Amino acid sequence: MPGRKVRYFESFDGAQIAYAISGSGPPVVLMPSWLTHLEYQDRSVAWQPWLEVLESRYTLVRYDPRGCGMSERDVSDLSFETWVRDFEGLVEKLGLEQFATIGICQGGAVAINYAERNPGRISHLILYGAYARGRNRRSSPPLEPEKARVMIEMIELGWRDSDRAFMRSFATQFQPEGSMEHLSSWCELQRRATCARNAVELTRIMFEIDISRAAERITCPTLVAHGDRDAVAPVEEGRFLAQTIPNATFLELDTPNHLMLRGEPAWRVFTEAMHEFLPTATADKAEFSALTARESEVLHLVARGLDNHAIGARLSITEKTVRNHLSAILDKLGSATRVEAVVRAREAGYGI
Repeated sequence: MPGRKVRYFESFDGAQIAYAISGSGPPVVLMPSWLTHLEYQDRSVAWQPWLEVLESRYTLVRYDPRGCGMSERDVSDLSFETWVRDFEGLVEKLGLEQFATIGICQGGAVAINYAERNPGRISHLILYGAYARGRNRRSSPPLEPEKARVMIEMIELGWRDSDRAFMRSFATQFQPEGSMEHLSSWCELQRRATCARNAVELTRIMFEIDISRAAERITCPTLVAHGDRDAVAPVEEGRFLAQTIPNATFLELDTPNHLMLRGEPAWRVFTEAMHEFLPTATADKAEFSALTARESEVLHLVARGLDNHAIGARLSITEKTVRNHLSAILDKLGSATRVEAVVRAREAGYGI
């Protein structure tokens, strides 16, 4: 889809983090799992349903975590704390004052930690197939630490292109009901996402996660959705999150797939619940479509908080021209003041 251009920002320690913005509407950050690669995700049959559904109604923000995908892989500091700080850096880079977030798998733990540290920034939180406790921190279901040890050994020995049996076995966990096309898509994503060394280290970090106490202090509206037969993150972890986060809503889905398939009934149930839960744009999109390309550029910068002088310098136009564009924008949007236009523009996804 046009608009999925990959960009970069420098995180707190100089690491280069890749991100992409697409769609239009209220901003929604889709947190990464460790198996991410922005460019390949765009054409992954497993991820296409998610991107299409989210881009149709929201301004979708995605990023690759350090050590993975298109972000810097050779980093000196790879830890859960750096994951949270990279997310904080992205939010500040984009000037997001308030936004919705979807956390899948361990991305949910990062979102929870961020929300606890930055109350009021996340307006709505969806946790899908997520967990508060990694495998080494769980007591139920049994044998989770043993499974974690075996998983790390498998990654150390089998994360190679030549070992297709391992890659297929690993990929099957994510979409056991998927077609051969889905399976191949997961195998390709794994190969592209990271190297064997990083895969092992990232897995070790995930298995040691425990953000239970942070979850107790979440104040934003939260929807916890979980497949009842998820092999990657057990449904017990979803229930635990829903019981721990104050006033969270729990949605149990009839599926064995960690990432649901486009055609299964559970996907429709989830997407309907997601759209009902997430904020919608109050502004009429038709009004914004009436803006010229230059007017859209000006409105984007106005929504970012730039004054007329700064906008003129950024676009290489005079302040008088900026005022003329702003006057046309107010007229087309039916807004009486600049402030009113900014509020409506941000609701529609401008300013990111």
